Amino acid sequence: MRHARDIDLDALEPLIIRLRALPGLVEKKRGVFYRKSKAFLHFHEDPKGLFADVRTMAAGDFERIDVTADPGRERLVAMVMAELAT
Repeated sequence: MRHARDIDLDALEPLIIRLRALPGLVEKKRGVFYRKSKAFLHFHEDPKGLFADVRTMAAGDFERIDVTADPGRERLVAMVMAELAT
């Protein structure tokens, strides 16, 4: 699994725009978001699709979410909003 390339991020642009609008996230590089001084969210691509790794308090580490389709993208936004509320 490799980090998402520009062509992969192009497919996720509507999702990335939504994430940019959330308070508390800083996009250090396209598709790479930080919360405070810690890496919080980034994207990967592999033959199975597009994935987001998001740092969660519950796991204490990154959790992988399939964002190839809309249900996963909605789940990711909900998860990020919940994490930002803590």
